[in-house]
Amino acid sequence: MEYDEKLARFRQVHLNPFNKQQHEQGAGEEALDITSQARLPELPPGEPESCCPERVMDLGLSEDHFARPVGLFLASDVQQLRQAIQECKQVILDLPEHSEKQKDAVVRLIHLRLKLQELKDPNEDEPNIRVLLEHRFYKEKSKSVKQTCDKCNTVIWGLIQTWYTCTGCYYRCHSKCLNLISKPCVRSKVSHQAEYELNICPEAGLDSQDYRCAECRAPISLRGVPSEARQCDYTGQYYCSHCHWNDLAVIPARVVHNWDFEPRKVSRGSMRYLALMMSRPVLRLREINPLLFNYVEELVEIRKLRQDILLMKPYFITCREAMAARLLLQLQDRQHFVENDEMYSVQDLLDTHTGRLGCSLAETHTLFAKHIKLDCERCQAKGFVCELCREGDVLFPFDSHTSVCADCSAVFHRDCYYDNSTTCPRCARLTLRKQSLFQEPGPDLDA
Repeated sequence: MEYDEKLARFRQVHLNPFNKQQHEQGAGEEALDITSQARLPELPPGEPESCCPERVMDLGLSEDHFARPVGLFLASDVQQLRQAIQECKQVILDLPEHSEKQKDAVVRLIHLRLKLQELKDPNEDEPNIRVLLEHRFYKEKSKSVKQTCDKCNTVIWGLIQTWYTCTGCYYRCHSKCLNLISKPCVRSKVSHQAEYELNICPEAGLDSQDYRCAECRAPISLRGVPSEARQCDYTGQYYCSHCHWNDLAVIPARVVHNWDFEPRKVSRGSMRYLALMMSRPVLRLREINPLLFNYVEELVEIRKLRQDILLMKPYFITCREAMAARLLLQLQDRQHFVENDEMYSVQDLLDTHTGRLGCSLAETHTLFAKHIKLDCERCQAKGFVCELCREGDVLFPFDSHTSVCADCSAVFHRDCYYDNSTTCPRCARLTLRKQSLFQEPGPDLDA
């Protein structure tokens, strides 16, 4: 510390061009003592004394970059701060990599950028919420995450820049780019028109788009002049490089028709739409592609488990213990599983393909069956006895060896019922009872 102070005093005496009078008159005996003390540590053995003034001067100039930049931090002019930032960048490039001095220079550069940002874009002037084109933007407070602006396609430096994120479609942009946004929020499209394009890459050609981007209408061509045309595998349309970043996504049409889960390149808008639609049950596979169940065994297993869960649902609705334990909340992430067995989401099909859905659904099925058949006496009392053989244990409609009457929901052994080919005894009794009630009385012969 004492060494640095002596060097600073020496530079003020000998290297300050604005202090000519003091430079001409000399610094006096104290300055000479400081000079002699400052030169001694820098002289290697055998080096002549005539080279010392230049070495001291070089050391002073290089060390000046790491002294506290009082003038720069106190500067209130934007131009001065920009000049200081450029000088600091050059110093960082000239210094050895991973050195302590370079790290100090990087810290100084960050402070200079923060000061410049405060002058250009004060935080107190930025609102926390902005609503534009059905986007609901919230100002982000994270300073350590590096993102990319969806508008200008440049990096968002959260440490020195203000940026916003749409809570609906997760569109990110600089605060300066907010007023330049022309793309409406994809969440509104999901809310009003939740359906997929089920034709595989329905391409119409660049001529149908007038050789312009399908989203921003910028001129494009396959030759890359003036901008490269990139095709979206979901919509089949062509986009510019600002609207198509070569993001990858699973295409629903390829999954439903080909059971193909390979990600393909899509535009930014399509990527957000597919991400928001990922968990929405809008695919009715029996109508779109009923043959898919003949070739994908996993889908058959999933359908059977879902049908069993629907048969268990009435037991839980009328059981106090099940309602208190909230067993149906085991499927809260897939609420449509307790409503029907026909609708699927792309996430359901993807998890079926990877095997995750089959394992998790089998565990839930086992938990539900255990409550009904073993843990709860009320649910056990709602079981059935086969009315055809009247033998065996209590039957439940979700057992694998039973058959259920489609009319009265009575449960029988599958071997006894012959897959609904035998007449249901309960239905027969109900039919006879109805006939006896509505049968008109005949004439009285004794009268």
